[in-house]
Amino acid sequence: MTDTRTTVVVITHNRRPELLRTLNRLAELPERPTLIVVDNASTDGTADAVTRHHPRVRLLCPGRNLGAVGRNLAVRAVRTPYVAFCDDDSWWAPGSLSGAADLLDRYPRLATVTARILVEPEGVEDPITEELRDSPVRGPEWLPGPALGSFLAAATVLRTDAFRTAGGFHPRLWLGGEEELLAADLAANGWWLTYADHLTIHHQPSLVRDPTVRRAHGIRNTLWFTWLRRPAGSALRRTVYLARTVPRDTVSLRAFVEATAALPWVLRERRVLPAEVEARMRVLEQAQQRSSARRYLG
Repeated sequence: MTDTRTTVVVITHNRRPELLRTLNRLAELPERPTLIVVDNASTDGTADAVTRHHPRVRLLCPGRNLGAVGRNLAVRAVRTPYVAFCDDDSWWAPGSLSGAADLLDRYPRLATVTARILVEPEGVEDPITEELRDSPVRGPEWLPGPALGSFLAAATVLRTDAFRTAGGFHPRLWLGGEEELLAADLAANGWWLTYADHLTIHHQPSLVRDPTVRRAHGIRNTLWFTWLRRPAGSALRRTVYLARTVPRDTVSLRAFVEATAALPWVLRERRVLPAEVEARMRVLEQAQQRSSARRYLG
């Protein structure tokens, strides 16, 4: 069942045991995908371990922690029509990469396919899965599944050329909700995003994480996306809503201060979305405000 259509890209930082488990799982896939690992300046022996235990994996070591932009670096080396992202604490189920590639082959205006997420070791659905399945975004009749306004990078297969043309992940966002801006730019370029319930990725959340930093980056990046792409009225409403609803603590304050300090470059790069894409964003925004998963649909 070897399938040469998709390359899997994994970014990692100081999670050697989790990464090796993920690479073991990916190496067992019947598709036998090409694997690229970007080691974001790990200090725990990650690079040596990958070289020793998985010599066929292409290892990229940029020498500093690029965050999500490490995926951009990897995509430059991708030679397949499709690229699947995968975190170092997640892995694709057998057959799911081929299933996503089949959809991308069949629907030339489709840019991304996001899979169902099972949280391990219990094997239960991630709460966000139900929201993906019931996405309120309206798509064309030909779309093979629910239309999405954004995607989850670690559970998504993308069309490589569409990713490159849209510019990949913005370098300033680093990590944390970085998909929302790219998804909007894909939509502005005429692409559609979908969810595929028959495809699966497994996620066993690493214990080596700093949720405080991730939350701060998530708030900051949401503000930056809002100011970079949304019309003035929508941007103002979204900013006020976030200011009212985020936890009132130093993490949120730091996120707002950092976001505001960046206004000079944000305004220089500001490019408002086409009206039809902005309409999707408004629908998605309303759903996000009701989200029981406490996360964005992207």
